[in-house]
Amino acid sequence: MNAQTTGISEEPGPPGAARRRLIRELLLVAGLFAVYKAGRTLSTGRTGEAFRNAGWTWDAERALHLPGEGAVQRLLLHGDALVHTANTYYAVVHFPATALFLIWLYVRRPGHYLWARRVLAVLTGAALVLHLAFPLAPPRMLEAAHLVDTGRMYGPSVYGADPASDAMANQFAAMPSLHFGWALMLALGMIAATASRWRALWLLHPLVTLLVVVGTANHYWLDSVVAAVLLGAALLVVPSPPGQPRSGPPAQEPAALPAQRTGTGSAPNQATAPAAPTRASAPAAPTGACAPAGPTRACAGTSAGARP
Repeated sequence: MNAQTTGISEEPGPPGAARRRLIRELLLVAGLFAVYKAGRTLSTGRTGEAFRNAGWTWDAERALHLPGEGAVQRLLLHGDALVHTANTYYAVVHFPATALFLIWLYVRRPGHYLWARRVLAVLTGAALVLHLAFPLAPPRMLEAAHLVDTGRMYGPSVYGADPASDAMANQFAAMPSLHFGWALMLALGMIAATASRWRALWLLHPLVTLLVVVGTANHYWLDSVVAAVLLGAALLVVPSPPGQPRSGPPAQEPAALPAQRTGTGSAPNQATAPAAPTRASAPAAPTGACAPAGPTRACAGTSAGARP
């Protein structure tokens, strides 16, 4: 049994290069995420600073006349099923949606994938710096907010009961909200990479995410505002992707020009160009006009030298 019968090529070809590229991308994305998760833990022990920043953030929102986070939470608390759905959305949708977004771009829009991956990397790196520089307790921990920790009361919850001993997540990394930042990038990326007339509906994902992160008291309004600002800066820094896919039917190719008629190589039954007129068959010159006739000039309509 040889290589041809098994379909295995002994020479490295494009499939092998594609596999290597895929493995490289997986390792790169996993490495970036591991660095981010490890970096977030550096601010877990700064409890006092995190609560002072929480009080400052709450007061700043009131000074800016932003709506209270409690207004959204009261809507969720109208029914156990609604608040449970919001908690599930917060816990389950964030990472899988972003992963599926990158996978789809990698397969269908490689140029847009590189752009989106770079933007997400810049956004996440900037967020990590801010997490370390500005640890922030979420509003569910702030007594002045009078909000309910919906995750603990209604489930499911992704955080431990004691923030200081939570080894799975840094609960003092509320600013900025990467839940909202990644969701907004997903929507913008899908809008840029597709040509459907309904592609603007992707903006529903960051809108729902915003209401969920605020209503579950995991983030302040300002957390999402700062995430949007950082995303805007990342979009300015990272080069734009290739041109957006064209909407509508493809343009028609221009009609081929008719072949030039020639006297040689013509198809059967194809008319050939008429032969050049001979001197004998040339039409007579009009009366009074002179036409060449042999070595001498003869003018029609004159009697001098004319023969009947």
